Amino acid sequence: MSQAFYRKWRPRTWEAVVGQEHVIQTLRNAVASERIGHAYLFAGPRGTGKTTTARILAKAANCLDPDLAVRPCDKCEHCQALNAGRFLDLIEIDAASNTSVDDVRELRDKINFSPNQGRYKVYVVDEVHMLSTAAFNALLKTLEEPPSHAIFILATTEAHKIPATVLSRCQRHEFRRIPVTEIIAYLKELAAQEKLQVAPEALGLIARQATGSLRDAISLLDQLASTGQEISLGLAQSVLGTAASQAVMAVVAALIAHDPAAGLDQIHQALDSGSDPRQFARQIVDYLRDLLLIRMGNADQVDATKEVRAQMAQHAQTFTTPELLRVMRAFNYAAIDARATWQPALPLEIAFVESCEAPPESAPETPPSYSPPIPVKSQSQSVKPISTPQTPAPQKETKGTPTPEEGHAVQALKENWPQVLSLVRQQNPNTYGLLNSCQSRFLDGKVLTLGFASDLLKNQMAKKENLALVQQALAEVLGIEIVIRCVINTAKRTTIPTEVDDNGMVAAALRDLGGEIVDIQ
Repeated sequence: MSQAFYRKWRPRTWEAVVGQEHVIQTLRNAVASERIGHAYLFAGPRGTGKTTTARILAKAANCLDPDLAVRPCDKCEHCQALNAGRFLDLIEIDAASNTSVDDVRELRDKINFSPNQGRYKVYVVDEVHMLSTAAFNALLKTLEEPPSHAIFILATTEAHKIPATVLSRCQRHEFRRIPVTEIIAYLKELAAQEKLQVAPEALGLIARQATGSLRDAISLLDQLASTGQEISLGLAQSVLGTAASQAVMAVVAALIAHDPAAGLDQIHQALDSGSDPRQFARQIVDYLRDLLLIRMGNADQVDATKEVRAQMAQHAQTFTTPELLRVMRAFNYAAIDARATWQPALPLEIAFVESCEAPPESAPETPPSYSPPIPVKSQSQSVKPISTPQTPAPQKETKGTPTPEEGHAVQALKENWPQVLSLVRQQNPNTYGLLNSCQSRFLDGKVLTLGFASDLLKNQMAKKENLALVQQALAEVLGIEIVIRCVINTAKRTTIPTEVDDNGMVAAALRDLGGEIVDIQ
Protein backbone atom coordinates (compact mmCIF):
# COMPACT_ATOMS: atom_id res chain seq x y z
CA MET A 1 0.00 0.00 0.00
CA SER A 2 1.42 3.37 -1.00
CA GLN A 3 1.89 6.08 1.60
CA ALA A 4 -0.25 9.20 1.34
CA PHE A 5 1.52 12.29 0.04
CA TYR A 6 0.81 14.37 3.16
CA ARG A 7 2.52 11.73 5.33
CA LYS A 8 5.33 11.02 2.91
CA TRP A 9 6.22 14.71 2.52
CA ARG A 10 5.56 15.86 6.09
CA PRO A 11 8.20 18.50 6.99
CA ARG A 12 11.00 17.27 9.26
CA THR A 13 12.93 20.51 9.82
CA TRP A 14 12.10 24.14 10.52
CA GLU A 15 12.99 25.17 6.97
CA ALA A 16 10.46 22.79 5.42
CA VAL A 17 7.44 24.30 7.21
CA VAL A 18 5.45 26.47 4.77
CA GLY A 19 3.77 29.79 5.52
CA GLN A 20 4.32 29.98 9.30
CA GLU A 21 7.57 31.95 9.53
CA HIS A 22 6.35 34.03 12.50
CA VAL A 23 5.89 30.87 14.61
CA ILE A 24 8.98 29.02 13.37
CA GLN A 25 11.34 31.92 14.07
CA THR A 26 10.09 32.25 17.65
CA LEU A 27 10.48 28.54 18.36
CA ARG A 28 13.94 28.37 16.75
CA ASN A 29 15.12 31.23 18.94
CA ALA A 30 13.73 29.48 22.02
CA VAL A 31 15.64 26.28 21.15
CA ALA A 32 18.87 28.14 20.33
CA SER A 33 18.77 30.06 23.61
CA GLU A 34 17.68 27.00 25.65
CA ARG A 35 14.51 28.77 26.75
CA ILE A 36 11.93 26.19 25.73
CA GLY A 37 8.65 26.73 27.56
CA HIS A 38 6.83 24.07 29.52
CA ALA A 39 3.47 24.54 27.76
CA TYR A 40 2.52 25.71 24.27
CA LEU A 41 -0.81 26.21 22.54
CA PHE A 42 -0.85 25.96 18.75
CA ALA A 43 -4.13 27.36 17.39
CA GLY A 44 -5.25 27.74 13.79
CA PRO A 45 -7.20 26.22 10.89
CA ARG A 46 -6.78 22.59 9.91
CA GLY A 47 -3.87 21.57 7.73
CA THR A 48 -1.67 24.57 8.52
CA GLY A 49 1.15 22.72 10.32
CA LYS A 50 0.26 22.62 14.02
CA THR A 51 1.00 18.93 14.68
CA THR A 52 3.99 18.98 12.32
CA THR A 53 5.50 21.95 14.16
CA ALA A 54 4.86 20.21 17.49
CA ARG A 55 6.82 17.15 16.31
CA ILE A 56 9.69 19.30 15.04
CA LEU A 57 9.81 21.11 18.39
CA ALA A 58 9.90 17.74 20.20
CA LYS A 59 12.72 16.66 17.88
CA ALA A 60 14.67 19.89 18.50
CA ALA A 61 14.26 19.60 22.28
CA ASN A 62 15.76 16.09 22.27
CA CYS A 63 18.29 16.46 19.43
CA LEU A 64 21.83 15.29 20.24
CA ASP A 65 23.63 17.80 18.01
CA PRO A 66 25.88 20.03 20.18
CA ASP A 67 25.16 23.07 18.00
CA LEU A 68 21.90 24.52 19.33
CA ALA A 69 21.37 26.64 16.22
CA VAL A 70 21.01 23.63 13.90
CA ARG A 71 18.61 21.61 16.04
CA PRO A 72 16.91 19.49 14.93
CA CYS A 73 19.73 18.04 12.84
CA ASP A 74 17.49 15.25 11.48
CA LYS A 75 20.54 12.95 11.52
CA CYS A 76 21.16 11.90 15.12
CA GLU A 77 19.74 8.80 16.78
CA HIS A 78 16.90 10.65 18.49
CA CYS A 79 15.86 12.50 15.33
CA GLN A 80 15.82 9.29 13.32
CA ALA A 81 13.83 7.49 16.02
CA LEU A 82 11.26 10.26 16.07
CA ASN A 83 10.97 10.21 12.26
CA ALA A 84 10.34 6.46 12.40
CA GLY A 85 7.72 6.81 15.13
CA ARG A 86 9.65 4.82 17.74
CA PHE A 87 10.79 7.63 20.04
CA LEU A 88 9.36 6.68 23.44
CA ASP A 89 9.41 10.19 24.89
CA LEU A 90 7.02 11.66 22.33
CA ILE A 91 3.48 10.92 23.48
CA GLU A 92 0.70 12.01 21.11
CA ILE A 93 -2.81 12.06 22.56
CA ASP A 94 -6.03 12.50 20.61
CA ALA A 95 -8.23 14.55 22.91
CA ALA A 96 -11.29 13.70 20.84
CA SER A 97 -10.93 10.05 21.91
CA ASN A 98 -9.59 10.67 25.43
CA THR A 99 -11.96 13.29 26.78
CA SER A 100 -12.63 12.03 30.30
CA VAL A 101 -11.04 13.12 33.55
CA ASP A 102 -9.74 9.56 34.08
CA ASP A 103 -7.59 9.87 30.94
CA VAL A 104 -6.04 13.08 32.24
CA ARG A 105 -5.45 11.57 35.68
CA GLU A 106 -3.64 8.64 34.07
CA LEU A 107 -1.47 11.08 32.13
CA ARG A 108 -0.79 13.08 35.30
CA ASP A 109 0.33 9.96 37.16
CA LYS A 110 2.76 8.91 34.42
CA ILE A 111 4.27 12.34 33.79
CA ASN A 112 6.45 12.19 36.90
CA PHE A 113 8.49 9.31 35.49
CA SER A 114 11.81 10.32 33.94
CA PRO A 115 12.29 10.25 30.13
CA ASN A 116 13.26 6.93 28.58
CA GLN A 117 15.54 8.16 25.78
CA GLY A 118 15.84 11.92 25.55
CA ARG A 119 16.06 14.95 27.81
CA TYR A 120 12.35 15.78 27.67
CA LYS A 121 9.06 13.92 27.59
CA VAL A 122 6.89 15.80 25.10
CA TYR A 123 3.11 15.46 25.28
CA VAL A 124 1.28 16.56 22.13
CA VAL A 125 -2.48 16.83 22.80
CA ASP A 126 -4.33 17.20 19.51
CA GLU A 127 -7.82 18.79 19.34
CA VAL A 128 -7.48 19.75 22.99
CA HIS A 129 -10.75 21.71 22.92
CA MET A 130 -12.58 18.34 22.97
CA LEU A 131 -11.60 17.69 26.59
CA SER A 132 -14.37 17.86 29.16
CA THR A 133 -14.50 20.59 31.79
CA ALA A 134 -13.48 18.14 34.51
CA ALA A 135 -10.54 16.99 32.38
CA PHE A 136 -9.38 20.59 31.90
CA ASN A 137 -9.59 21.18 35.65
CA ALA A 138 -7.55 18.04 36.31
CA LEU A 139 -4.91 19.28 33.86
CA LEU A 140 -4.54 22.76 35.37
CA LYS A 141 -2.11 21.99 38.19
CA THR A 142 0.11 19.89 35.93
CA LEU A 143 0.19 22.66 33.32
CA GLU A 144 1.07 25.26 35.92
CA GLU A 145 3.87 23.33 37.65
CA PRO A 146 4.95 20.42 35.44
CA PRO A 147 8.11 18.38 36.10
CA SER A 148 11.27 19.92 34.66
CA HIS A 149 11.52 17.13 32.09
CA ALA A 150 7.98 17.58 30.64
CA ILE A 151 6.78 19.76 27.77
CA PHE A 152 3.10 20.12 26.84
CA ILE A 153 2.05 21.12 23.32
CA LEU A 154 -1.69 21.62 22.91
CA ALA A 155 -3.09 21.87 19.37
CA THR A 156 -6.59 23.07 18.51
CA THR A 157 -8.69 24.46 15.69
CA GLU A 158 -11.13 26.14 18.11
CA ALA A 159 -9.15 28.09 20.68
CA HIS A 160 -12.26 29.94 21.89
CA LYS A 161 -13.51 26.69 23.50
CA ILE A 162 -10.47 26.38 25.77
CA PRO A 163 -10.91 27.76 29.31
CA ALA A 164 -9.08 30.98 30.10
CA THR A 165 -7.34 29.27 33.02
CA VAL A 166 -5.64 26.92 30.54
CA LEU A 167 -4.83 29.68 28.06
CA SER A 168 -3.08 31.73 30.72
CA ARG A 169 -0.68 28.85 31.44
CA CYS A 170 0.48 28.39 27.83
CA GLN A 171 2.52 30.26 25.25
CA ARG A 172 0.04 30.78 22.44
CA HIS A 173 1.03 30.71 18.77
CA GLU A 174 -1.48 31.44 16.01
CA PHE A 175 -1.13 29.49 12.76
CA ARG A 176 -2.45 31.32 9.70
CA ARG A 177 -4.02 30.12 6.50
CA ILE A 178 -1.33 29.64 3.87
CA PRO A 179 -1.47 32.01 0.84
CA VAL A 180 -2.39 30.56 -2.55
CA THR A 181 0.96 31.54 -4.08
CA GLU A 182 2.92 29.60 -1.45
CA ILE A 183 0.69 26.54 -1.85
CA ILE A 184 1.22 26.61 -5.63
CA ALA A 185 5.00 26.85 -5.22
CA TYR A 186 5.03 23.92 -2.79
CA LEU A 187 2.78 21.77 -5.00
CA LYS A 188 4.98 22.47 -8.03
CA GLU A 189 8.04 21.24 -6.13
CA LEU A 190 6.18 18.19 -4.81
CA ALA A 191 4.91 17.31 -8.30
CA ALA A 192 8.46 17.47 -9.63
CA GLN A 193 9.64 15.10 -6.89
CA GLU A 194 6.82 12.68 -7.73
CA LYS A 195 7.48 13.04 -11.49
CA LEU A 196 4.00 14.41 -12.16
CA GLN A 197 3.19 16.78 -15.01
CA VAL A 198 0.60 19.20 -13.68
CA ALA A 199 -0.76 22.15 -15.66
CA PRO A 200 -0.19 25.50 -13.89
CA GLU A 201 -3.93 26.23 -14.10
CA ALA A 202 -4.63 22.92 -12.35
CA LEU A 203 -2.19 23.82 -9.57
CA GLY A 204 -3.98 27.14 -9.11
CA LEU A 205 -7.35 25.37 -8.95
CA ILE A 206 -6.06 22.93 -6.32
CA ALA A 207 -4.57 25.75 -4.24
CA ARG A 208 -7.80 27.75 -4.27
CA GLN A 209 -9.86 24.66 -3.42
CA ALA A 210 -7.68 24.06 -0.35
CA THR A 211 -8.71 27.43 1.19
CA GLY A 212 -5.40 27.94 2.98
CA SER A 213 -4.87 24.33 4.12
CA LEU A 214 -1.66 22.84 2.73
CA ARG A 215 -2.62 19.34 3.84
CA ASP A 216 -5.89 19.58 1.90
CA ALA A 217 -3.99 20.75 -1.18
CA ILE A 218 -1.55 17.83 -0.94
CA SER A 219 -4.44 15.39 -0.51
CA LEU A 220 -6.18 16.79 -3.61
CA LEU A 221 -2.97 16.42 -5.62
CA ASP A 222 -2.63 12.86 -4.32
CA GLN A 223 -6.18 12.15 -5.47
CA LEU A 224 -5.47 13.54 -8.94
CA ALA A 225 -2.16 11.65 -9.16
CA SER A 226 -4.06 8.37 -9.13
CA THR A 227 -5.58 9.28 -12.51
CA GLY A 228 -2.20 9.37 -14.29
CA GLN A 229 1.12 11.16 -14.61
CA GLU A 230 -0.36 14.10 -16.55
CA ILE A 231 -2.92 16.32 -14.87
CA SER A 232 -4.69 18.93 -17.01
CA LEU A 233 -7.08 21.66 -15.94
CA GLY A 234 -10.03 19.81 -17.43
CA LEU A 235 -9.14 16.64 -15.56
CA ALA A 236 -8.78 18.55 -12.30
CA GLN A 237 -12.15 20.25 -12.79
CA SER A 238 -13.80 16.92 -13.56
CA VAL A 239 -12.36 15.12 -10.54
CA LEU A 240 -12.85 17.99 -8.09
CA GLY A 241 -16.38 18.76 -9.28
CA THR A 242 -15.71 22.38 -10.24
CA ALA A 243 -16.99 24.20 -13.29
CA ALA A 244 -14.90 25.94 -15.90
CA SER A 245 -14.26 29.62 -15.30
CA GLN A 246 -16.07 30.36 -18.58
CA ALA A 247 -19.27 28.89 -17.09
CA VAL A 248 -19.03 31.19 -14.07
CA MET A 249 -18.38 34.24 -16.26
CA ALA A 250 -21.30 33.26 -18.52
CA VAL A 251 -23.66 33.14 -15.54
CA VAL A 252 -22.48 36.58 -14.39
CA ALA A 253 -22.86 37.94 -17.93
CA ALA A 254 -26.46 36.66 -18.03
CA LEU A 255 -27.02 38.30 -14.66
CA ILE A 256 -25.76 41.62 -16.01
CA ALA A 257 -28.00 41.29 -19.09
CA HIS A 258 -31.01 40.40 -16.87
CA ASP A 259 -31.53 37.26 -18.97
CA PRO A 260 -32.93 34.54 -16.67
CA ALA A 261 -33.30 32.00 -19.48
CA ALA A 262 -29.64 32.20 -20.52
CA GLY A 263 -28.42 32.17 -16.91
CA LEU A 264 -30.46 29.13 -15.91
CA ASP A 265 -29.33 27.36 -19.07
CA GLN A 266 -25.67 27.99 -18.14
CA ILE A 267 -26.27 26.73 -14.60
CA HIS A 268 -27.89 23.52 -15.86
CA GLN A 269 -25.10 22.94 -18.39
CA ALA A 270 -22.48 23.27 -15.64
CA LEU A 271 -24.34 20.88 -13.34
CA ASP A 272 -24.99 18.38 -16.13
CA SER A 273 -21.26 18.32 -16.91
CA GLY A 274 -20.55 17.10 -13.37
CA SER A 275 -20.09 20.30 -11.36
CA ASP A 276 -21.18 20.14 -7.74
CA PRO A 277 -23.99 22.70 -7.08
CA ARG A 278 -22.48 23.78 -3.78
CA GLN A 279 -19.04 24.17 -5.32
CA PHE A 280 -20.46 26.03 -8.32
CA ALA A 281 -22.19 28.52 -6.01
CA ARG A 282 -18.89 29.04 -4.19
CA GLN A 283 -17.14 29.70 -7.50
CA ILE A 284 -19.71 32.37 -8.37
CA VAL A 285 -19.23 33.98 -4.95
CA ASP A 286 -15.45 33.93 -5.42
CA TYR A 287 -15.81 35.58 -8.84
CA LEU A 288 -18.13 38.26 -7.45
CA ARG A 289 -15.68 38.82 -4.61
CA ASP A 290 -12.96 39.46 -7.20
CA LEU A 291 -15.27 41.97 -8.89
CA LEU A 292 -15.77 43.69 -5.54
CA LEU A 293 -12.02 43.87 -4.96
CA ILE A 294 -11.51 45.38 -8.41
CA ARG A 295 -14.28 47.89 -7.80
CA MET A 296 -12.76 48.86 -4.45
CA GLY A 297 -9.36 49.44 -6.06
CA ASN A 298 -7.67 46.21 -4.89
CA ALA A 299 -7.15 44.58 -8.28
CA ASP A 300 -3.66 43.44 -7.23
CA GLN A 301 -5.30 40.98 -4.82
CA VAL A 302 -7.12 39.18 -7.67
CA ASP A 303 -5.37 36.04 -8.89
CA ALA A 304 -6.19 35.90 -12.61
CA THR A 305 -4.62 36.23 -16.04
CA LYS A 306 -4.58 39.57 -17.87
CA GLU A 307 -7.40 38.52 -20.19
CA VAL A 308 -9.63 37.34 -17.36
CA ARG A 309 -8.82 40.42 -15.29
CA ALA A 310 -9.80 42.68 -18.19
CA GLN A 311 -13.15 40.86 -18.45
CA MET A 312 -13.58 41.20 -14.70
CA ALA A 313 -12.96 44.93 -14.90
CA GLN A 314 -15.77 45.27 -17.46
CA HIS A 315 -18.15 43.25 -15.28
CA ALA A 316 -17.18 45.23 -12.18
CA GLN A 317 -18.18 48.51 -13.85
CA THR A 318 -21.70 47.26 -14.60
CA PHE A 319 -22.48 46.56 -10.93
CA THR A 320 -22.97 49.00 -8.11
CA THR A 321 -21.43 48.05 -4.79
CA PRO A 322 -24.83 47.37 -3.12
CA GLU A 323 -25.83 45.15 -6.06
CA LEU A 324 -22.61 43.15 -5.79
CA LEU A 325 -23.12 42.64 -2.07
CA ARG A 326 -26.74 41.58 -2.58
CA VAL A 327 -25.86 39.03 -5.28
CA MET A 328 -22.94 37.68 -3.23
CA ARG A 329 -25.23 37.11 -0.26
CA ALA A 330 -27.80 35.35 -2.46
CA PHE A 331 -25.29 32.87 -3.88
CA ASN A 332 -23.57 32.44 -0.52
CA TYR A 333 -26.91 31.34 0.94
CA ALA A 334 -27.31 29.04 -2.07
CA ALA A 335 -23.98 27.37 -1.27
CA ILE A 336 -25.17 26.79 2.30
CA ASP A 337 -28.65 25.56 1.33
CA ALA A 338 -27.42 23.22 -1.42
CA ARG A 339 -26.31 20.66 1.15
CA ALA A 340 -29.68 20.34 2.89
CA THR A 341 -32.21 20.68 0.08
CA TRP A 342 -33.80 17.71 -1.69
CA GLN A 343 -33.10 19.40 -5.05
CA PRO A 344 -29.46 20.58 -5.05
CA ALA A 345 -29.91 22.83 -8.09
CA LEU A 346 -32.87 24.68 -6.57
CA PRO A 347 -30.92 27.12 -4.32
CA LEU A 348 -28.78 28.12 -7.31
CA GLU A 349 -31.84 28.73 -9.46
CA ILE A 350 -33.55 30.76 -6.74
CA ALA A 351 -30.43 32.85 -6.13
CA PHE A 352 -30.02 33.62 -9.83
CA VAL A 353 -33.67 34.50 -10.48
CA GLU A 354 -33.90 36.67 -7.34
CA SER A 355 -30.71 38.50 -8.27
CA CYS A 356 -31.78 38.90 -11.89
CA GLU A 357 -35.35 40.05 -11.25
CA ALA A 358 -34.57 42.36 -8.33
CA PRO A 359 -35.06 46.07 -9.11
CA PRO A 360 -31.83 47.97 -9.77
CA GLU A 361 -30.25 49.64 -6.78
CA SER A 362 -30.99 53.36 -6.53
CA ALA A 363 -28.38 54.04 -3.88
CA PRO A 364 -26.05 56.08 -6.13
CA GLU A 365 -28.90 58.39 -7.22
CA THR A 366 -30.27 58.91 -3.70
CA PRO A 367 -27.97 61.72 -2.52
CA PRO A 368 -28.67 63.99 -5.55
CA SER A 369 -32.43 63.41 -5.31
CA TYR A 370 -32.43 64.27 -1.63
CA SER A 371 -30.41 67.45 -1.97
CA PRO A 372 -32.81 69.64 -4.04
CA PRO A 373 -35.71 69.66 -1.54
CA ILE A 374 -33.46 70.56 1.39
CA PRO A 375 -32.45 74.10 0.37
CA VAL A 376 -36.00 74.87 -0.82
CA LYS A 377 -37.51 73.85 2.50
CA SER A 378 -34.86 75.57 4.57
CA GLN A 379 -35.32 78.74 2.52
CA SER A 380 -39.06 78.68 2.97
CA GLN A 381 -38.71 77.99 6.66
CA SER A 382 -36.33 80.90 7.05
CA VAL A 383 -38.95 83.23 5.51
CA LYS A 384 -42.01 81.84 7.27
CA PRO A 385 -41.12 82.79 10.86
CA ILE A 386 -41.21 86.49 9.85
CA SER A 387 -44.95 86.38 9.27
CA THR A 388 -46.24 83.31 11.09
CA PRO A 389 -44.32 80.67 13.04
CA GLN A 390 -46.41 77.80 11.70
CA THR A 391 -47.94 77.57 8.24
CA PRO A 392 -49.79 74.31 7.74
CA ALA A 393 -50.61 75.03 4.07
CA PRO A 394 -47.29 73.79 2.61
CA GLN A 395 -47.56 70.68 4.75
CA LYS A 396 -50.97 69.95 3.28
CA GLU A 397 -49.58 70.32 -0.22
CA THR A 398 -46.79 67.82 0.49
CA LYS A 399 -49.34 65.49 2.02
CA GLY A 400 -51.46 65.71 -1.09
CA THR A 401 -48.58 64.97 -3.46
CA PRO A 402 -45.87 63.09 -1.54
CA THR A 403 -42.51 62.76 -3.24
CA PRO A 404 -41.01 59.30 -3.78
CA GLU A 405 -38.27 60.10 -1.29
CA GLU A 406 -40.80 60.98 1.43
CA GLY A 407 -42.79 57.85 0.71
CA HIS A 408 -39.61 55.83 0.98
CA ALA A 409 -38.76 57.53 4.30
CA VAL A 410 -42.23 56.78 5.71
CA GLN A 411 -41.93 53.13 4.73
CA ALA A 412 -38.39 52.95 6.13
CA LEU A 413 -39.55 54.46 9.43
CA LYS A 414 -42.41 51.97 9.67
CA GLU A 415 -40.14 48.99 8.99
CA ASN A 416 -37.25 50.10 11.20
CA TRP A 417 -39.17 51.56 14.16
CA PRO A 418 -38.40 48.48 16.36
CA GLN A 419 -34.70 49.01 15.64
CA VAL A 420 -35.01 52.68 16.66
CA LEU A 421 -36.65 51.61 19.91
CA SER A 422 -33.90 49.07 20.52
CA LEU A 423 -31.13 51.66 20.05
CA VAL A 424 -32.87 54.11 22.39
CA ARG A 425 -33.38 51.37 24.97
CA GLN A 426 -29.67 50.57 24.97
CA GLN A 427 -28.80 54.22 25.62
CA ASN A 428 -31.51 55.17 28.13
CA PRO A 429 -34.35 52.89 29.35
CA ASN A 430 -36.36 55.89 30.62
CA THR A 431 -36.34 57.56 27.21
CA TYR A 432 -37.30 54.21 25.69
CA GLY A 433 -40.31 54.01 28.01
CA LEU A 434 -41.47 57.49 27.00
CA LEU A 435 -40.96 56.82 23.29
CA ASN A 436 -42.77 53.49 23.52
CA SER A 437 -45.76 55.18 25.16
CA CYS A 438 -46.47 57.45 22.18
CA GLN A 439 -49.85 56.64 20.65
CA SER A 440 -49.22 57.92 17.13
CA ARG A 441 -46.37 58.70 14.73
CA PHE A 442 -46.68 60.94 11.69
CA LEU A 443 -43.77 61.71 9.35
CA ASP A 444 -44.17 64.78 7.13
CA GLY A 445 -41.05 65.44 5.10
CA LYS A 446 -38.34 65.50 7.73
CA VAL A 447 -40.61 66.32 10.68
CA LEU A 448 -41.73 63.44 12.89
CA THR A 449 -44.76 64.18 15.07
CA LEU A 450 -45.21 62.00 18.16
CA GLY A 451 -48.61 61.97 19.79
CA PHE A 452 -48.96 61.34 23.54
CA ALA A 453 -51.94 60.78 25.78
CA SER A 454 -51.08 63.43 28.38
CA ASP A 455 -49.20 66.66 29.02
CA LEU A 456 -46.87 64.90 31.45
CA LEU A 457 -45.68 62.34 28.90
CA LYS A 458 -45.43 64.97 26.16
CA ASN A 459 -43.39 67.36 28.32
CA GLN A 460 -41.05 64.60 29.50
CA MET A 461 -40.42 63.44 25.94
CA ALA A 462 -39.89 67.03 24.75
CA LYS A 463 -36.85 67.47 26.99
CA LYS A 464 -33.72 68.33 25.06
CA GLU A 465 -31.72 65.24 26.09
CA ASN A 466 -34.56 62.84 25.19
CA LEU A 467 -35.13 64.40 21.77
CA ALA A 468 -31.40 64.35 21.01
CA LEU A 469 -31.21 60.66 21.86
CA VAL A 470 -34.15 59.77 19.60
CA GLN A 471 -32.83 61.96 16.77
CA GLN A 472 -29.47 60.21 16.99
CA ALA A 473 -31.14 56.79 16.76
CA LEU A 474 -33.25 57.88 13.78
CA ALA A 475 -30.21 59.26 11.97
CA GLU A 476 -28.29 56.03 12.59
CA VAL A 477 -31.10 53.80 11.31
CA LEU A 478 -32.55 55.92 8.48
CA GLY A 479 -29.45 57.88 7.51
CA ILE A 480 -31.23 61.29 7.50
CA GLU A 481 -31.71 64.07 10.04
CA ILE A 482 -35.26 64.29 11.39
CA VAL A 483 -36.88 66.99 13.54
CA ILE A 484 -39.19 65.73 16.30
CA ARG A 485 -42.40 67.43 17.52
CA CYS A 486 -44.33 66.24 20.55
CA VAL A 487 -48.10 66.85 20.71
CA ILE A 488 -51.09 65.63 22.68
CA ASN A 489 -53.59 63.34 21.00
CA THR A 490 -56.74 65.33 21.62
CA ALA A 491 -58.93 62.55 20.31
CA LYS A 492 -57.49 60.18 22.87
CA ARG A 493 -57.89 62.46 25.89
CA THR A 494 -59.77 60.78 28.67
CA THR A 495 -62.92 62.37 30.07
CA ILE A 496 -63.31 62.19 33.82
CA PRO A 497 -66.56 60.46 34.90
CA THR A 498 -68.89 62.26 37.29
CA GLU A 499 -68.28 59.58 39.94
CA VAL A 500 -64.60 60.60 40.16
CA ASP A 501 -63.43 63.60 42.20
CA ASP A 502 -61.86 66.19 39.87
CA ASN A 503 -59.17 67.01 42.44
CA GLY A 504 -58.37 63.45 43.48
CA MET A 505 -55.52 61.09 42.61
CA VAL A 506 -57.63 59.12 40.13
CA ALA A 507 -58.46 62.23 38.12
CA ALA A 508 -54.78 63.25 38.12
CA ALA A 509 -53.79 59.82 36.81
CA LEU A 510 -56.42 60.08 34.07
CA ARG A 511 -55.25 63.53 33.00
CA ASP A 512 -51.48 63.13 33.32
CA LEU A 513 -50.91 59.51 32.40
CA GLY A 514 -53.75 58.85 29.99
CA GLY A 515 -55.23 56.13 32.19
CA GLU A 516 -58.49 54.30 31.68
CA ILE A 517 -61.06 53.35 34.34
CA VAL A 518 -61.85 49.66 34.21
CA ASP A 519 -64.39 49.44 37.05
CA ILE A 520 -65.88 51.66 39.75
CA GLN A 521 -66.97 50.09 43.04
